[in-house]
Amino acid sequence: MDDERVWKFEESLWRASEERYHERVDPDCVMALSREPWLFTGNDAVEAVSHTPAWEQVSFSRQDVRRPQEGLIAIAYHVAVAKGDTRFSAACTSVYRRRAHDDWTVVQHTQIALDPQQENAR
Repeated sequence: MDDERVWKFEESLWRASEERYHERVDPDCVMALSREPWLFTGNDAVEAVSHTPAWEQVSFSRQDVRRPQEGLIAIAYHVAVAKGDTRFSAACTSVYRRRAHDDWTVVQHTQIALDPQQENAR
């Protein structure tokens, strides 16, 4: 998966329906999210993000893509999202594993909520 497809895939998750999360978040996924209980694994990770708003606006910055081995992609980035009056920004990492040709799932995701004023000050 080239870099452009990586970012389209990641954006699709920020705009996702509950069904999309069940398709693309691996049952073996581990997550650290900006809400209690902070750490989620397996089906709890899938459920934790399944009820996330389908964000209307998604903007990435400070993007980095790494490919430590065939079939594994690690990314890091800042995200700013909005839906109506709701705003959220975070520093994130995700790791994708290829299950088959053109079939990728998220096996790790971390979100650290950012204060928008701190992010703009950098």
